[in-house]
Amino acid sequence: MLTGKQKRFLRSKAHHLNPIFQVGKGGVNDNLIKQIGEALEVRELIKVSILQNCEEDRNDVGLTLSKGARAELVQIIGNTIVLYKESKENKQLKLLKLP
Repeated sequence: MLTGKQKRFLRSKAHHLNPIFQVGKGGVNDNLIKQIGEALEVRELIKVSILQNCEEDRNDVGLTLSKGARAELVQIIGNTIVLYKESKENKQLKLLKLP
């Protein structure tokens, strides 16, 4: 679980990012989750855009994506989801660890 300070830090880092995935009419599927998992391994922090024609609730989409990709759901703002997962190979972000 991320702390409030860690989430705030990640939100500030994600602010300038553009969404690299879109969830549309088809909703969330295994292929999308797999691709998001791979992107998180490379980037650690990504944005996912939810299109207007998506029939699923944005909170459900966020939870499904975070569970499926084993990532942290940092934020859902408007139709954009921010996900974080610490990379095994390409660590780029340093989160403050609590004692």
